[in-house]
This record gives sequence, C-alpha cells and structure tokens, in this order.
Amino acid sequence: MTTTSGTEAVPSADDSVSRPRTLGTLLRLHPYVKGSYTRLTLGIVDAIIGALVALAIPVVLSWIVDGPLTTNDSAQIFPAVGLIAALGVLEALLIALRRWLVLKPGTHVDGAMRKAIHNHLQQLPLAFHDKWQSGQLLSRAMSDISTVRRWISFGFVMLTVNVITIVAGFAMLFFWNPLMGAVFTACSLPMLFFGVRFELRYFTLSRSAQDQAGDVATNVEESVHGIRVLKAFGRSTFALDGFSARAKRLRVTETSKGVVIGNFTLGLTVLEALAYAFSLIAGIYLVSTGNITVGVLFAFFTTAAVLRWPLDSIGFLLQLTIDARTALDRFFEVIDEPVGVEESTHPIDLPAASGSLVFEDVSFRFADALEGTRPLLHNLSLEVRPGETMAVVGLTGSGKTTLTGLTTRLYDVTAGRILVDGVDIRDARLADLRSRVAMAFEDATLFSMSVRENVLLGRPDLVFPEGEAEQVAADHLVTQAINIAQADFVYSLPDGLETKIGEEGLSLSGGQRQRLALARAIVTEPAVLVLDDPLSALDVTTEQQVEAALRRVLATTTALIVAHRPSTVMLADRVAVLHEGRIADVGTHTELLARSALYRHIISSESDEPHVIPDVTAENETVIAAGTEALGEVDGSDGIRGVQP
Repeated sequence: MTTTSGTEAVPSADDSVSRPRTLGTLLRLHPYVKGSYTRLTLGIVDAIIGALVALAIPVVLSWIVDGPLTTNDSAQIFPAVGLIAALGVLEALLIALRRWLVLKPGTHVDGAMRKAIHNHLQQLPLAFHDKWQSGQLLSRAMSDISTVRRWISFGFVMLTVNVITIVAGFAMLFFWNPLMGAVFTACSLPMLFFGVRFELRYFTLSRSAQDQAGDVATNVEESVHGIRVLKAFGRSTFALDGFSARAKRLRVTETSKGVVIGNFTLGLTVLEALAYAFSLIAGIYLVSTGNITVGVLFAFFTTAAVLRWPLDSIGFLLQLTIDARTALDRFFEVIDEPVGVEESTHPIDLPAASGSLVFEDVSFRFADALEGTRPLLHNLSLEVRPGETMAVVGLTGSGKTTLTGLTTRLYDVTAGRILVDGVDIRDARLADLRSRVAMAFEDATLFSMSVRENVLLGRPDLVFPEGEAEQVAADHLVTQAINIAQADFVYSLPDGLETKIGEEGLSLSGGQRQRLALARAIVTEPAVLVLDDPLSALDVTTEQQVEAALRRVLATTTALIVAHRPSTVMLADRVAVLHEGRIADVGTHTELLARSALYRHIISSESDEPHVIPDVTAENETVIAAGTEALGEVDGSDGIRGVQP
C-alpha cells in the first residue's frame, strides 16, 4: 500500500523493502564521520586494551590458584589480590575513557546529518514536498538520525571490540585446553546460524517499524495542523480512530520485533548454557585424570565468563546495527532525491535592475505527470515591461499559480526560458534571482517567530542591524511595508512587532496572515513583485485600502499578479488571459471586456460579490456597459453588481 498525493506514490510503511548491502550503506557515512576518525579509532583501541585487560585477569587467577593459594602464604596472596584489583580498576578507567572518546564523534555525526538533510530539503523542488508526507520527513530527520548516532557512539565501537574479544577469548580457551575449547566452540557455532536468521527476519520488521512510526508522526502532525477543521466538523473521534489504527499497526510490528529479539536471545542463552555445561563436564574429567590443574579449570571458566557479555550482546548489537542500517536507508532516500533546480555551473551576474520579465515559449509539466498528457503550460509567451503591472486571469486549473512559481525557480521550465532583466533565470544565482524577484502567496505561511522577523524574512541583513543607521532603515522599511499592506493590527498585539506568532501564524486570521505575507514581499524592495492572489482573504473595504496603497508601490515596480477579483484586475496596466496553458489574449481591462468573450466569462465566473472598480471614466463606461450581458449591471456607485456566470 502507498499513500499518494497527486499522481505519484509516497513512500509509506507498506511499501516493499529492498535489502541493500549493509557495508555499502554504512560506508556512505564517510562524509559525515570525517574529522571524527581519530577519536573513534582511539576509542576502539582503548576498548580493545580494556578487553585484553579483562582477559588478563583469568591468567592471574590461574597463577594465584595454582601458586599462592596452595602455599597459604599471605605474603604471596595479598599482592596477587592487589594485582587483580589493579587490573579491575584499570579496566574501569579504560571503559570511562572509551565513553569519553566516542561521545563527541556521535554528536558530530548527528549534527552533520541533521544539517545535511535540512539543507537538502530546502533545495529540493516543490514537486518533492508535494508528494512526501511531512511526518515521514520528520521521522527521518529526527529519530532515524538519533539511531545512527547511538550506533556510532556505542554499537559500532562495541561490535568491533566484541568481535575482537570473542576471537581472542576463544583462542585463549584453546590455549587453556584444546579439548574444552573445542567443546565450548562446537556448542557456540550454532550462534552463527541464529545470527543470520535473526538478520533476515529483523531487517524487514525494523524497516516497517520505522516507516510506520513516520506514518504515526504524519497522523499527529495532520491532526494538530487541522485541529480547527476536526473540531468544527466534530471529527475528533475520526482522527483518534485513524491514529489508533496506525499506532496499533506500529505496536504489532514492534511486538513482532520483540518476539524475534527474544527468540534470538533465548537461543543464545541456551547455547551458552550448553557450552558451559559440556565444558564443565569435560573439565571435571580432565582434572580428575590429572590432565589439567584446578587453576587451569578456574582460568578457563573465568575466560568464558569474560566472553559472556560479548556473546550476550551480539543480539542487541546486531539489532542496533540493523536499525542503523535501515535508518540510513531512509535518510539516503531523501538525500538521493535529485535537487532538480540547481545552481548554474557558470552563473551570470544579473545586470542593474530594470524589472523586465519575459516568458519565451515556456512549457511546463510535472515530472510525475502521466505519459502523453498535455503540458500544464505550453509554448507560453508573455512580456511584462519594466514598471508595468500585469494581471493574469484564468479558469481554475489553467496554471496561474504554476506560472508564478516558475519566476523564482520554485519549479524549472521543461522548455523555453524565462528572462529577468535579459538574463535566463537558470543562468543566474538563485540568491540573486530571489532577491530580485519577491513573491506573496495566496496561502500565507508565517513562522514561529516575531512579527518583525516574519516581515524581514527576505531581508536577513536587517533582522539584527549592526548600527543605529541600519536600525532606523529597518524600522522604516517595516513600518512602510506594514502600512502598505494595511497590517496596522500588529501594533495592537501584546508586544507589538516583537509579538511571537504561533506555529504557521494560525493564531491570526486568514486576512491578517495575508497582509503580513504581503508586507514580507514588499519590504524586500524587489525589482519584480509576483503576487499569487494575495488579497483573497480580505474583506472588500480592507482590499480597497490595500489596493490603494499598492498602487504607489506598483507605480515603480514590475508586478505579475494572479487575479480573481475584478478589483484586483484593476490594479494592472494590462491583463493576460491564460487558457489551457497558453496566453489567449493580452490587453487592458476595458479592451478585453470589449473583444474577449473568454475574458468576460472568466471575470464573471469568479465574481460572486460586489466589487468597486475605481477610475471608471466616461470613455470606458461604454465599453463596460457593453459587457453587462456577461457581467451584470453597473450601478450608480460604479460598482459591478448582480454578476452572473
């Protein structure tokens, strides 16, 4: 099963899981681990020395049992006991040193991976974010990276050390007595079979659990984000049922993981017990026949006791390693996504801003569009002259929002080109382009920071001004932008401009969010201003005030405005009619009313409430009256009323 958004499948917990090579996946950690190899190596060396110290204790015990203890001479016994104590203290110090050495590399890798995935998410095209669940991305950026950090700091080091300890320990068992060593080894060999079977079973469960945890995170995020809708429709129980179903699936998977781990641990424990039992029988027989001394028997089982932790930890360390591998698989699924919108290898500096915006034979289709379908935009050509305001109108689904997104390379054209001040935007630096062209979206998104920081989002140089002059300039720009956007309500907030806005600005009304988003675009002082129906949530009176203020800004700024209301259209010098992915006509509002039935239909179909159209002169009243059959009647206040599709 896959969850979809649009036409392309989104990775979810039910997708089939491939099994890439563990070594190859882990080797991809190199870019994030480099710089930490020294501490990791020292940590491993330290741990190996600690293991050897632990294995040296049985040697000393053998000598004590067969030597000083047989003499009952305290002068020999107490120094031997002191030597054992010293070895124990040394082992403890080495363990503490190991933990200190490997702690920093884990946090370094954690930070490097989080930074990498965050930066990559910022660079990925909108098409990627349209199809991926936010909870899946969040789980990859948080819990999966934490799993890798635990493996780096503990799992990798201890797995390496324990393998070396087991090899050295088994060699010592054969050193003490080949027969008992062979018995112990023969009983332990089935552990390899259990280990392989465990890896085969646990990998799929581990991946499923991590994907299902992402689904649960997505469900929680959607429920919190849509809490108003759920409450308004009385669907809290529906949301709870959905969460419970996903949580139950995750619980079942985690339980299955526990069963697999438990069975593996049970098998290891039984095999260890059998190894100890048969080795003890062989040892007692050898002591009774005089083939070995009691000291050798004691040392053999002390060595076996030292091996108990490395053998017992195999299950846990394999579990952690597999979890880390699946976490890395999920991490690299995101990292391996192509950026799509990339910087030019030989970027061109944009010339002095004139504000020209030209679309030349632009075509665009989404990467996941079905084969053979018509492009959303097809051979579209449009020129917005410097200082001109161009409105774009069209029926729903005609590609208006996509057209605006192409101007700042939120998407890249699939054919043709877009020129800003004569330069193909694909040849310009993204930072230069996006400082030259500013956007305000219909769906205004704000961030969990102060009003001032939200407004100055596009001017990071003014967020924390260095001097008094910069502070004055920043305050002036913010005040001017707020006044133009008619966002004076911010001054009545508890802390004014310093008021912290809640997540996504949901503590504000839709109209308030739109006005702040408009102020955010204006404050950048762009050469080209792109507005995607930024006034849709405003009442008629506020809209008129914003439009009146916008006229002053648009008098010197090139603007491309997606318009749905006639009053917004009247802001424009010219209007472009977008139909079936192409520009059907371009002209002034009055010209299009007179000659374009399509334009009259679009305007009438999107006008369902009274709108005041300013500057209706005697010259154009005749033209407007000619369109009353489609538009309705012109009343005495120059407003269009009774609009019918």
